[in-house]
Amino acid sequence: MSQHKSLQSSSGLVIKRNVLKRFERVDVLKKRGQWKAGDRVVGLRKTKPDV
Repeated sequence: MSQHKSLQSSSGLVIKRNVLKRFERVDVLKKRGQWKAGDRVVGLRKTKPDV
């Protein structure tokens, strides 16, 4: 399956994602101090990616 040209760049696949994966959201919450060891990973609060 080919990829749409609007998603490709000259250096390959480099696009800004606006949705984080679960482990990325946990990392962001840890940096903000909103994550404690033992917290559940389901039902995480919404986070925006760091720019």
